[in-house]
Amino acid sequence: MSQTAKELNIDQDRQPTIEILQFFPLQGEWTEEDYFNLPETNHFVELSEGRLIVPDMPSYLHQYIVGELFLILNNFVRQNKLGRVCISPLPVKLWKGKIREPDVLFMSTEHSDRIDKAFWGIPDLAVEVLSKNNVKTDRLDKFSEYAKAGITEYWIVDPEMQTIEVFVLKDNEYELFGKWGIKDIAHSKLLNGLEIAVEDIVVQK
Repeated sequence: MSQTAKELNIDQDRQPTIEILQFFPLQGEWTEEDYFNLPETNHFVELSEGRLIVPDMPSYLHQYIVGELFLILNNFVRQNKLGRVCISPLPVKLWKGKIREPDVLFMSTEHSDRIDKAFWGIPDLAVEVLSKNNVKTDRLDKFSEYAKAGITEYWIVDPEMQTIEVFVLKDNEYELFGKWGIKDIAHSKLLNGLEIAVEDIVVQK
């Protein structure tokens, strides 16, 4: 039996507007049209198997790492006129009904036609920064989804272990290109010549 507002110590005049829920689909019934009709928000919102997924808000460390990676990648890409770099929140359509929001992503000039006003299509590179509550999603779910979608390179940054892992797509599956620790310099196969000192990314200055 559900508890009353009085039992939950909620002000009768300030109860959650649960009636609004009747205007939205049930979990498992969300479509792309429903997703793109959502009001704009700064929250991460993903669509998978007809379900809306709203991850926890990222921590300062998470966003610090995302910001540092963006600066390095964006400078390299712009200097070499390779394409565009962006950060979430930004919907990325992997295939019909599957929309994710990678932390950092790169789209080559060759694939610029995949960029829409409302979302990006399949990027060339995606980066996920692990957080306490997203390890399974990033290492298992997105790992297989990004490979299936054909994202050429996938990076996983682990702040706790202070590592950067780079995976490259081969025969529709990811294989490890390299794993670098705190004193190492990480590299990209796709962005040849890019060098990232792991310490500069995972340690707050």
